[in-house]
Amino acid sequence: MNIESMWQAYLNEIGISPTTSEKTYQAWHFSNHEKEADHLANLTLKGIKKATAGLKKSYDMEGEPLPKVNDLHIITDFKAKPVCIIEVTEVKLIPFNKITDEDAKKEGEGDGTLEHWKTVHWKFFKEDARALSYEFTEDDLVVFLSFEVVYPKTNV
Repeated sequence: MNIESMWQAYLNEIGISPTTSEKTYQAWHFSNHEKEADHLANLTLKGIKKATAGLKKSYDMEGEPLPKVNDLHIITDFKAKPVCIIEVTEVKLIPFNKITDEDAKKEGEGDGTLEHWKTVHWKFFKEDARALSYEFTEDDLVVFLSFEVVYPKTNV
């Protein structure tokens, strides 16, 4: 199944004609590393990963609009094979150093602790910031996105 056929299957499942629908989506994968991107997509499909985070400054510098509640995203593996469709349920702007245990647990990664979240995301955000030629600090705003899988429906 490719991205467009997954989208059409989703619209058909919710009773909307793909030819007349005004719904839109963005397709993307987690992480800049193949193994991790595929693992995180799988955690999402299983309903374990229910949130993700990105740097607000990265959105700004790349001219990307911030996600909004009810936005739809097709999560793919690293090679752009669609895995599932998520719907955004909440968007929060939080300084990196104010992320909570509850936020970390929602991301569903590693052991689910805030310590693990901070270690992994510090490294990722440093990499992201370096690629955009700025210095990441613990006061930088994080776009914390909560979501639910809407397609395919699973019994998890």
